[in-house]
Amino acid sequence: MLDLRPVGYVIGLLVMMLGVAMLLPLLVDLAEARGHWPVFLQSALITALTGGLIALACANGVQEGLTIQQTFLLTTGVWLALPVFGALPFMLGATELRFVDAFFEAMSGLTTTGSTVIAGLDTLPKGLLLWRGLMQWIGGVGIIVVAMVFLPELRVGGMQIFRAEGFDTMGKILPRATTIAAQVSYIYVGITLACAMSYMLFGMNAFDASVHSMTTVATGGFSNYDASFGAFSSGTEYVASLFMVLAALPFVRYVQLLNGNNWAVFRDAQVRGFLMTIAVLVVICAGVLALAQDRAFEPAFRQALFNIISIVSGTGYASADYMLWGSFLVALFFFAGLIGGCAGSTACSIKIFRYQLLFASIRTQMRRIHSPNGIFTPRYQGRPVSEDVLSSVMSFFVFFVVTMGLLAVALSMTGLDMVTALSGAASALANIGPGLGPEIGPAGNFSGLNDTAKWLLAAGMLIGRLELMAVYAILTIGFWRA
Repeated sequence: MLDLRPVGYVIGLLVMMLGVAMLLPLLVDLAEARGHWPVFLQSALITALTGGLIALACANGVQEGLTIQQTFLLTTGVWLALPVFGALPFMLGATELRFVDAFFEAMSGLTTTGSTVIAGLDTLPKGLLLWRGLMQWIGGVGIIVVAMVFLPELRVGGMQIFRAEGFDTMGKILPRATTIAAQVSYIYVGITLACAMSYMLFGMNAFDASVHSMTTVATGGFSNYDASFGAFSSGTEYVASLFMVLAALPFVRYVQLLNGNNWAVFRDAQVRGFLMTIAVLVVICAGVLALAQDRAFEPAFRQALFNIISIVSGTGYASADYMLWGSFLVALFFFAGLIGGCAGSTACSIKIFRYQLLFASIRTQMRRIHSPNGIFTPRYQGRPVSEDVLSSVMSFFVFFVVTMGLLAVALSMTGLDMVTALSGAASALANIGPGLGPEIGPAGNFSGLNDTAKWLLAAGMLIGRLELMAVYAILTIGFWRA
């Protein structure tokens, strides 16, 4: 029989740590003197005590390692439990959200999706604004650790290729994944601090710079203002663009860089592919804005750079309503959101390495058709790619498209128009943030959706953040019989 105590113990500890994290916005509310701090005190006590009791109840089942079933349950259970408690400040605080809205906001925060149901962000207490940013920052570093330590071992969506690629190549940088995870955390904090200081240099106040640095490096997209980056100077868009790109690169390459491998980042095929994709899309978008719409070059380039990087990385910031840029660019933004960043980063969506493996497989099949007697093997970064990796990648693409289609149909059955339903499904599953259309586009939010649609989208965020099959596996009968 499957022993759930090790899973419960880890989840309990993480819930307790989330409660401790609520003390930071409590202090900010105390300093602001708007009387909102008791909300975080109550939320912190409930969360920390509940997490501590769960951990204590399961402590007698702690073991050295987790089985494959326990690991699947842990990766899914954490992203289900934390939003439940992360929703408390929204329910008890100034927003007074119902549970469905509070859970949606917390799930969007922790999965770094960036979709919001809250309007009037400009007037919220600073503690709540900080909590939104802090949840995304916690979720960002959390998904890096999951993507580097757990998902490769679970053989999810081709991630098993990074069991060798992430930890053993380029000089076998470190002996243990846990050590790498610790160094990644230090790098994550360092990039966040650098981002905050850069924002302040370009005119943001210390509080806005701190919150936006968290949501930028987490590629989450929560902002302190309804206008998102439209509320700041144009220089901040260049800063955000730089740090969104840095956050979308594999963090293990930064670890290798710190350990003396100066070319680790640029030798990664993912990095080259990601940067090339960004460059091509920005040129196309800027060209359409500057030539077809007769805009000045610098604003056209800046808005194209910022908004393309924001969508491709899954951050979800907006500096303009790109729904007004014409049908071609709207379609471009829709498909750009389905690209994603690199594996082992805070970015989301399909990820660039899966497209590279897909194209490598297609090229191999074409060569086999041209030369039936030849022996051709798909290669990635000069190494042969095994059939199980290719099968996993192909399965991921199929699952992603089918899931997006089913989710879009389910959303349309709740009464949403097809544009809202399809873009909402893609936004949730790819953890992008804004969708398309007047309601959930860059100029709107998700507050007007019905409750069923919000639950469906929250489920889509969870499924997409954990690479689909990590969630689907626990829904099968075979999983529980194993």
